[in-house]
Amino acid sequence: MEAKKCTPKCEFFRCGQKSLQFRSGKPYCRLAEDVCEGYKCRYAICIRNRLLPDGTCSLTIKRSQRQAEIPLEDEDILKKIKVKGKLQKRLGKEIF
Repeated sequence: MEAKKCTPKCEFFRCGQKSLQFRSGKPYCRLAEDVCEGYKCRYAICIRNRLLPDGTCSLTIKRSQRQAEIPLEDEDILKKIKVKGKLQKRLGKEIF
């Protein structure tokens, strides 16, 4: 399954100006008085917050693809953690 672009026919798609109508089955923008462009419109909103900047719906991307974009190793995560003060005393050692 390929990643799909967001369309006005999606149940989670909303118009920020509330000017989306369906006329004879086609999405129509009352603001522009033309057919709705979908993700290209500046007022396009996904109520599930899954609209990516390029217009791709992240609900259509498989989980393994999303995780492959940001590979993290345990060592990298541990290097970013620095503990100071009372917590360091409670742990009894430094974590770097």
